Amino acid sequence: MIIAGLQKTTLIDYPGKIACVVFLAGCNFRCSWCYSAELVLPERIMKQPRLKEEEIFDFLRKRKGMLEGVVICGGEPTINKDLPQLIQKIKNLGYSVKLDTNGSNPKMLKSLVETNLVDYVAMDIKMNSRKEYEDIMIEGVKLADIKESVEFLKRGAVDFEFRTTVVPGIHSKEEFLEIAKWIGGQNVKYYLQSFVPLKTIDPEFEKVKPFPKEFLEEIVKEIAPHFKICQLRNS
Repeated sequence: MIIAGLQKTTLIDYPGKIACVVFLAGCNFRCSWCYSAELVLPERIMKQPRLKEEEIFDFLRKRKGMLEGVVICGGEPTINKDLPQLIQKIKNLGYSVKLDTNGSNPKMLKSLVETNLVDYVAMDIKMNSRKEYEDIMIEGVKLADIKESVEFLKRGAVDFEFRTTVVPGIHSKEEFLEIAKWIGGQNVKYYLQSFVPLKTIDPEFEKVKPFPKEFLEEIVKEIAPHFKICQLRNS
């Protein structure tokens, strides 16, 4: 796997824990509005500085007692077959692990949960429409896999949340009503976050003005009855 970055401290990416973030390069989605192009596009990844695994573990050993958790994100971490081995080494140091995923690899997700390698999962819900989902997937990714991951997480085998970055031109209030019916549940936490028009894969999205906060708050209020927790989160 390619370790493309390390954020040494975060107070917001792992709920309730002081954590660091490990960024893995490579993704099986191509969301035009994504602002992590350097972790997604092969031509950008080639130019991205890389960290050796041992650098990460030297850092984690030094921060024991100060950090509580490690967030693994991307890109899409679950495209890496050796992800379980990386996480096991992190767990061996006594850290809790949060996984950020698009839900495209339910087999990997289930294995990580069932072997107690992850303590928290944040799954991105991109949209509701089958066609729109298929438009952003690389060949071989299926909507059925996304739905399988949603249903698995809703069974409650691990602490989890769903989240959506709300993008003008991609999302509407009506669509969130459909998403709420799909992923909603009494044990489900769902967070909306505003789109940031910064270094997007498609430069046209850098011209897009985010929705007003008041509009997002209206959506949250309308769909909140479908969830245990439904909130607007700072990006």
